[in-house]
Amino acid sequence: MTGQQRDEVDTIVEAWRRERPDLDLAPMEVLSRISRLARRLDRLRASAFSAHDLEYWEFDVLAALRRAGPPYRLSPGQLLHETLVTSGTMTNRVDRLADRGFVTRHDHPKDRRGVLVQLTDSGKDVVDAALAELMAAERQIMGALDGGDHDQLTRTLRVLLARSASDEAASDGQLN
Repeated sequence: MTGQQRDEVDTIVEAWRRERPDLDLAPMEVLSRISRLARRLDRLRASAFSAHDLEYWEFDVLAALRRAGPPYRLSPGQLLHETLVTSGTMTNRVDRLADRGFVTRHDHPKDRRGVLVQLTDSGKDVVDAALAELMAAERQIMGALDGGDHDQLTRTLRVLLARSASDEAASDGQLN
């Protein structure tokens, strides 16, 4: 560690190495930092969203619709897939966003029983503003890395996330 910047995880890992020299603590060195950054990022996101009078879940649904591209419309099933919530939760969320004027419901043209949820101009404006503020704040965090470090970290985290998702899917398949 000589000459390198230290953080709170270094202190924790050193204490565990002293107390449990029999364990390989390499995963803790990486994953504890990811966990701590995730908590800080959650607070930063909450701040960016609240500046636009949005809750995290509201941003999540509005962002899914915005990413869909014009006409910014998805079925409730597609929204479930994008946001990873249950259908009952999504119904409640769409109701609340409709009450705020951020989304509208339309009959599904190919399924008489179905509906499509569409982003309104007001919803598009608020999600765009919240995203711009969030990206400015996240750019400050990422400013500690140069371009090469950023690219390497992106590649490394992509590998970890893909492997974790694959392991989770395999584990879910074994349980069913």
